Amino acid sequence: MYKTMEMTRSYIKYIEWRNTEDLHEDILHCISELRFIKDEQQFLENIIKNYTLALIDGNVYEKTKEVIRDLSQCKKNLSPLQKKLMAHSNKLQTLLDEVNIPNEMEDYKDEHYPLMFEVIAYYSNFKKVKLNIFNLIKQINKEGKQKRLLQ
Repeated sequence: MYKTMEMTRSYIKYIEWRNTEDLHEDILHCISELRFIKDEQQFLENIIKNYTLALIDGNVYEKTKEVIRDLSQCKKNLSPLQKKLMAHSNKLQTLLDEVNIPNEMEDYKDEHYPLMFEVIAYYSNFKKVKLNIFNLIKQINKEGKQKRLLQ
């Protein structure tokens, strides 16, 4: 997954030189990554459910609320981004048709560039949320072990 995002980042500045096949590959990679992120979000929600009692403990309650809010926001933003990517992918099909419209490819590339940045920003934000959740769980487990040792 990281390799795909690095590839996207490294080629994003060369969009004006890319052909339709490369642009299509970008979109397919992004769609695939977002589908995987959707599964990851479900996994993170399950972790939160499993640790609910520990997460509402006084020590981490405020941080838990913040992380859950951030995860909910990521989940809320995922579907519209996926829809944008699908619409962008479908638009590429019109580029491949027999009818040539002036500046059609340039207009597509002008849309492609900010969309790729939007996906990268989303991915980066989700990665931070995921790290925060894992750090919370790690902190809870560490405190749980300390409590058991003291007993």
